[in-house]
Amino acid sequence: MGRTKGRAGGIGLRPAVFSVVLGLSAMPAIAQNFNFSNVVVEGNTQVDDPTILSFAGISRGQSLSGGELNDAYQRIMDSGLFQSVEMTPQGNTLRITVEEFPIVNTIAFEGNSIIGDERLATLVKSQTRRVFSPTQAEADAAAITLAYSQSGRTAATVEPQIIRRSANSVDLVFTITEGRVAEIERIAFAGNRTYSDRRLRQVLETRQAGILRRLIRADTFIPERTQVDRQMLRDFYLSRGFADVQIGQPSAELTRDRGSYFLTFNIQEGQRYRFGNVSVVSEVPGIDLSDFQDQLWIKRGSYYSPSSVDNVTTRMENVGVQQGLNFIRVEPRVTRNVQNGTLDVQFALVRGPRIFVERIDIEGNTTTQDRVIRRQFRTVEGDPFNPREIRQAAERIRALGFFSDAQVESQQGSSPDQVVVNVDVEEQPTGSLSFGVAYGAVSGVGFNIGFSESNFLGRGQSLGVNIGTGSDSVSSTISFSEPAFLGRDLKFGLSANYTTTDSENSDYDTKSIGISPSLTFPVGDYSRLELRYNISEADISDVEDDSSEILQREEDLGDQITSSVGYSFSYDTRTNGINPLGGVLLRFGQDFAGLGGDVDYVKTSMTAVAERRVWNEDLTLRAVFEGGALTMLNDDVSTVPNRYFGNSIRGFDPNGIGPRDLTAENEDALGGNYFAVARLESEFPLGLPAEYGITGGLFMDAGSVWGLDDNVGTDGVEVDDSMNLRSSVGFSVFWSTPIGPLRLNFTKALKKEDYDEERNFDLTINTRF
Repeated sequence: MGRTKGRAGGIGLRPAVFSVVLGLSAMPAIAQNFNFSNVVVEGNTQVDDPTILSFAGISRGQSLSGGELNDAYQRIMDSGLFQSVEMTPQGNTLRITVEEFPIVNTIAFEGNSIIGDERLATLVKSQTRRVFSPTQAEADAAAITLAYSQSGRTAATVEPQIIRRSANSVDLVFTITEGRVAEIERIAFAGNRTYSDRRLRQVLETRQAGILRRLIRADTFIPERTQVDRQMLRDFYLSRGFADVQIGQPSAELTRDRGSYFLTFNIQEGQRYRFGNVSVVSEVPGIDLSDFQDQLWIKRGSYYSPSSVDNVTTRMENVGVQQGLNFIRVEPRVTRNVQNGTLDVQFALVRGPRIFVERIDIEGNTTTQDRVIRRQFRTVEGDPFNPREIRQAAERIRALGFFSDAQVESQQGSSPDQVVVNVDVEEQPTGSLSFGVAYGAVSGVGFNIGFSESNFLGRGQSLGVNIGTGSDSVSSTISFSEPAFLGRDLKFGLSANYTTTDSENSDYDTKSIGISPSLTFPVGDYSRLELRYNISEADISDVEDDSSEILQREEDLGDQITSSVGYSFSYDTRTNGINPLGGVLLRFGQDFAGLGGDVDYVKTSMTAVAERRVWNEDLTLRAVFEGGALTMLNDDVSTVPNRYFGNSIRGFDPNGIGPRDLTAENEDALGGNYFAVARLESEFPLGLPAEYGITGGLFMDAGSVWGLDDNVGTDGVEVDDSMNLRSSVGFSVFWSTPIGPLRLNFTKALKKEDYDEERNFDLTINTRF
């Protein structure tokens, strides 16, 4: 650190020079005591004499030994205000000569471009107009170096230097050599027998450097991130039955050019276990176990998963609360059967300590209101303390997405039977402004602009505005939701939309405007029920003269107002279910129109999705079924804005299938009152490095759109609105690019009608910036 660098006149930091000079003539023996009637301080311009004497702790007439004189010297040095101190006894006079540290005039940064001056200034503790401290400057340099390391530049160096100025002041300059980003050249695994390196790399946040290394920042080597990766690997194995898995400290080796790393994770998988006997017992007399046994959802023979055990434990403790059994705890007791590879789990009901929640303290939330955080707790002040509930509340707080960090800890309260729960959060931005572009080979380019705020005014409410344009449509939507309506687990939503279309394969336009309030609430662990009302106005216009007379009659109806109530029930285990290899989504809904307005109908929709990963999770299989039925009442006739058009069947253009009036010149798509489509999909690796984000897929679609209330077309000829099956097969390429997910579909229609409009290739990409 002692060389000049950076600026003319700059000097490196040097150690402080200090000494205690004990004159031999004045001190014949080191054990001699001193008694000074006078103390003289020299060399000080910024720190006054009394302050220095107070540091020394010496008073006139005080008898001092040589050791006490040394201690006085050390106390002055420890003040951090002086570069050097000399204490010289001269008879009855003690002369203290000091050399003060200079005052920091300015603080500057040189050589930095990746991290700006404003960010760096927040990292240093040295301050202008304060005494310069070499120790603090070195600590500041270390903090800056750490910031570069966390951004992947582990080779960065920071050198603090001072430039002498007049009036005993200096400029403090941090000279920075940022260095290159330390990339991960290769991620390898040792000891993995069950899962391939490719599959395990998908678990990690860290990625190997690939052809897009200039854009993908996840390939940088950040030591802190590898610890997160290590935990993610452990959770991955535990959730799949490897109860004894051990993930060693990852080893990082520099390549020869010292510009990248080889990262290796050492894994000891251990034995894989399945669930054996699962039972519940009570060590508390008088408890009826029947309700608790109903919560044993674990299937014997399935692979062991800690999350499954935790889910059952939580449900049992909730049953205990519902029955008023305070201080009842559920202890999962696991017994290994190594020979047959099973784990027996016994859920024991035990009586926990009588501890109550004294209060919940919340800190760090400058924008978010306390009640938004507090409602994540199922516990309030005065309730029995349940450690599991507190941990789950912490997870719910983190899941809000409002905070970059959230720590929830408990400590003893005012008495041994009281607990104080401390919540410390660090807020992060929750609003976003997004711009999007989408491209379809036939539909062309579309643009989108949106604003969203997930913590509106700190109330935990969400607000969104979206405007989108395409080659054949313009749509705008505004939505608002309150997740804790009336202080309960009840979501209130309100949305409004306005849409106009000029369809690609239809010579007519549509327009619709509507508003819909809704209420959504849970009815089970994985299920929710939505109740809604909708009022809208829609019409069909600009029907060409050569279009079907069916469309012309619908245009004559003019604007039609629809007033409806409806519900949707959904059951979804794909993300938080008990099976980490897959899950299902079931959704069923109906809307009943006729509460005023111009139309009466019942509209029913259904969706079923099943997803599972097989072949050591390298292959994802997915089956999807969608269907809908529009049943008009009171002799009403369906119109284009309410009918289905089968746009979810790949291999065909939008509005490319369904009933058509073949006697009309333009053979416009008419849509249908019914639709059904089944899709089978797979996604698998193509043998390319996983960090490229390119995978392939095969799919097969089969379905149809059919049924019209008015099927009498041009010149009185009936339109064929029967259920004519369409099917297609295809191959997909998925590419997770830095600017958004890209998908290419190559499709071949297997079964179609002569008048259907095919689409053999489609490319879509969406991005946010």
